[in-house]
Amino acid sequence: MSRKDFAVSVLDALEAAYPDAVCSLIAKEPWQLLCAVRLSAQCTDARVNLVTKELFEAFPTLDSLADAPIEAVENIVRPCGLFKVKAQNLKDCCQMIRDQFNGVVPDNMEDLLTLPGVGRKTANLILGDVYGKPAVVCDTHCIRICNRLGFIKTTDPYKAELGLKEILPPDRSNDFCHRLVLFGREYCTARGPKCDSCPLAILCTYHMDY
Repeated sequence: MSRKDFAVSVLDALEAAYPDAVCSLIAKEPWQLLCAVRLSAQCTDARVNLVTKELFEAFPTLDSLADAPIEAVENIVRPCGLFKVKAQNLKDCCQMIRDQFNGVVPDNMEDLLTLPGVGRKTANLILGDVYGKPAVVCDTHCIRICNRLGFIKTTDPYKAELGLKEILPPDRSNDFCHRLVLFGREYCTARGPKCDSCPLAILCTYHMDY
């Protein structure tokens, strides 16, 4: 079986297990999703959703967050950790989208990476979820699981992204990453993976060596 065929087999199994997988961060607008992803660094999605509910009620538009007093933003995002940096990133990002991109979140990697606090993981999520473009979101779940499956042999996010793009069907790559988050939480945890009940056990190199 080729690496691409193997990847399709894994994709099929994940789609059967998690047919309705979507991004767990709650946002109504692209700029809100961008803010939520920034806040999710070293923080759980559940906590981010609680914080962004308050944040977007206080500042419901791009302009209002761009012009918000930094202390007010800091107080709201404090529970997400690294609150001073994150708050400043959110304000600066909204200002840049308004002033340099006419209020529209960019639809390409190059421009997205110019936004404060936005790296390739965030940019890929926006490209996939907002604009429906092929994207690979290499978060910790993705890198850990794809190494265990034998898709890649690297912990470097950029190298992992390039390696996965070589074998994943482009039109299925974004949903694949969302399914990995659910799979990683339920079965393929960082410590003590539940290999005996895992729906991918028959395909997994980690399980074979376990």
